[in-house]
Amino acid sequence: GKTHLACAIANHNVSLGRTAFYIGVADLLDHLRSAFSPTSEVGYDELFERVKNTPLLVLDDLYTEGATAWANEKMEQLLNHRYNARLATVVTTDVALEKFDERLGGHFRNSEFCQVCVVGQRSPLERLGSLGLDLLRNMRFESFDHKRVELLLEQRQNLEQAFELAVDFAESPEGWLIFQGVNGCGKTHLAAAIANRRVAEGKPVFFVVVPDLLDRLRSSYGQDSRIPYDEFFEEIKQSPVLILDDFGEQSGTAWAQEKLYQIINYRYNARAADGSHHVSVS
Repeated sequence: GKTHLACAIANHNVSLGRTAFYIGVADLLDHLRSAFSPTSEVGYDELFERVKNTPLLVLDDLYTEGATAWANEKMEQLLNHRYNARLATVVTTDVALEKFDERLGGHFRNSEFCQVCVVGQRSPLERLGSLGLDLLRNMRFESFDHKRVELLLEQRQNLEQAFELAVDFAESPEGWLIFQGVNGCGKTHLAAAIANRRVAEGKPVFFVVVPDLLDRLRSSYGQDSRIPYDEFFEEIKQSPVLILDDFGEQSGTAWAQEKLYQIINYRYNARAADGSHHVSVS
């Protein structure tokens, strides 16, 4: 709702006949870059001065991670000018205040001048979203055939029991739940159904396909990662309900085995609720 509120502020001021300038940070930076061109209708200096001195400026989606040194410099110049001139400014961002360096963060933390409103604060995992679940939205309990007539009686009974356990776990996760079986027997469907049920009810859950998790952990070492490795790994370990899909021999490197062991061992010792999908190795 941050952008909605910021737009509402700008629209309300415009309706009162006041001057307000709303722009997304990425768009502003693009306009500033293009203003260097000789064919630009508005020169760089003129455009930057307009933005710096507009009576009300609404900057949407201010970010720092992955931004170039030039982009950070422009934002610092803009916000420093408006701070010193005490010009009305609205900023939206999904970056925690402590992530900003002192040059910007110091302004934001000045409670005498700056009001900070945290709107629907989300954890890093919530910002990231479950990894792989979007492709499995149709895998729900309602679409799971747990009475397959082509199966032997014992197999059908096992499947019905697994279905009932999955439904119970989705409603009240306690301990660990492990689905083991051959490819195509319904393990992923049940694991995704647990996650989808909890998402639909607004309950915490993090579903991840193990190879995707390992890729995400590797990429989080990079400086451009929106969630640093240490923060991401801690969130995974401490997620109230964690569902690991495709937990098998594909995680055969020493590094991968170490990361998965650290997650499993931490959750075992902490007794966190964990729906774990284990694929047997044939």
